[in-house]
Amino acid sequence: MAEIITMPRLSDTMEEGTVAQWLKKVGESVNEGDILAEIETDKATMEFESFHEGVLLHIGIEAGGTAPVDALLAIIGEAGEDISTLLSGDSNPSEVSSAPAETEEKENTPTPLGAGKPEGIEIITMPRLSDTMEEGTVASWLKQVGDEVQEGDILAEIETDKATMEFESFYSGILLYIGIAEGGTAPVDSTLAVIGPKGTSEVEVKAYVESLSEDAMPKETGDTTAPTTVREASASIATPAPQAKPIAPAPPVSTLGRIVASPLAKKIAAEKGIDLSRVQGSGDHGRIIKRDVENFQPGLGTNQQSTVLMEESVTAIANSQMRKTIAKRLSASKFSAPHYYLGVEFNMDAAIDFRNQYNALPDTKISFNDIVVKATALALKKHPQVNSRWEDQQIVQNHHVHMGVAVAVEDGLVVPVVRFADAQNLPQIGAQIKDYAVRARDKKLKPEEMDGSTFTISNLGMFGISEFTSIVNQPNSAILSVGAIVEKPIVRDGQVVVGHTMKLTLACDHRSVDGATGSQFLQTLREYIENPLMLVV
Repeated sequence: MAEIITMPRLSDTMEEGTVAQWLKKVGESVNEGDILAEIETDKATMEFESFHEGVLLHIGIEAGGTAPVDALLAIIGEAGEDISTLLSGDSNPSEVSSAPAETEEKENTPTPLGAGKPEGIEIITMPRLSDTMEEGTVASWLKQVGDEVQEGDILAEIETDKATMEFESFYSGILLYIGIAEGGTAPVDSTLAVIGPKGTSEVEVKAYVESLSEDAMPKETGDTTAPTTVREASASIATPAPQAKPIAPAPPVSTLGRIVASPLAKKIAAEKGIDLSRVQGSGDHGRIIKRDVENFQPGLGTNQQSTVLMEESVTAIANSQMRKTIAKRLSASKFSAPHYYLGVEFNMDAAIDFRNQYNALPDTKISFNDIVVKATALALKKHPQVNSRWEDQQIVQNHHVHMGVAVAVEDGLVVPVVRFADAQNLPQIGAQIKDYAVRARDKKLKPEEMDGSTFTISNLGMFGISEFTSIVNQPNSAILSVGAIVEKPIVRDGQVVVGHTMKLTLACDHRSVDGATGSQFLQTLREYIENPLMLVV
């Protein structure tokens, strides 16, 4: 009798599991006690033993796939056993028994295509490239269907919520199938591509991919070109792709307003200051390629049309992965953490003199932001209550200072982390922040460079903003908003004189930082900023 194996509950908090790898393949014999697979839970990766003997007839969740507890994981039974009823879900698994083969012809009937994994293929899924990534967009494919792929080759550029990153292949073979077209968006663990031996049947690959869970299939929001597979020489298998009807040239924008262009075309356009929305693409599906940008003449763009006075117009811009994540995380922070705000105004005259003297040293240049970061880090060392995070059962106070520094980029902002900021000198802090800012705008930051902050600083002073508030960057307990240095009349020794001040606002999560605690932290911060020699002694 065939036995259904379901996703086990391997911990008390486990709600779903991920198959890290299979130790058995379809068609292999299984003995009671054999390790079937390694299952990744919310706490650990554990070996999962079989409680049954027989042949592994079906795998319901491929390696890398995630499914809830009790989902169909595998089926074990006798060789040649008919499990179609189990797969269709028409009967209770415990009531289904194996029907003995009546004839030799029936025993030799091949398993329907898609019921088993074609020999030697590897399923590539949408990778989780950052801790907050829930879905990714394929910015461009560096390999095409039919190309040979070596382990370590760059398959595609994936746009996450934080950056656009190159995605390497972990396998060698032929790129047999592309599951998410350029511009397409899909959840993590969706089928991204298939790599396997040369000559693998197109029908088998397609049937197998279609047999996977609908949760693993791509949800494309950009270019909806159907996935393609390698065509075989056999005329009985190869099916020619339907020819698209010629259409009039259209601006290279997807239905959601996303400009579809190759990375090289984008680079050249940026260097030449060309607006890609005015360039007509000549690549597949209107994609802008190198020659389109090089041949573009500003006076002959696609937008050269007469306009009508008083005409209403709008521009719809698809939300990037970064914007979606910013919206989700900041909404969750604002509505889950009770915010309160403490505003202060510091005298910056001593800091200005200090910076001028420091920058007079050979090969040395620091900014006011560097001074604020260093001073804040030292103040946090004295106030770990502010350098903390809220958890349901406890408050965790950090005794190391990993300073998140908000950096504005085209699609929003990212928060790279200056680790152990209290232990670094001012030039080191300045060099690291500059490097992060450049690579952030080029989307070249690594995920680990944006993880692990214990406190965050957001500085809009360089934009002339004198005062503002920020939303706490969870799991931090507080964030410091830094305004511009303003020249104004101040009172010094009972006399009104011209001075320089800077306003700062501390936003706190009231669950972990009380008002008095936040105020004491700001008093310490004032001592450091208004007496900047304390930063170097």
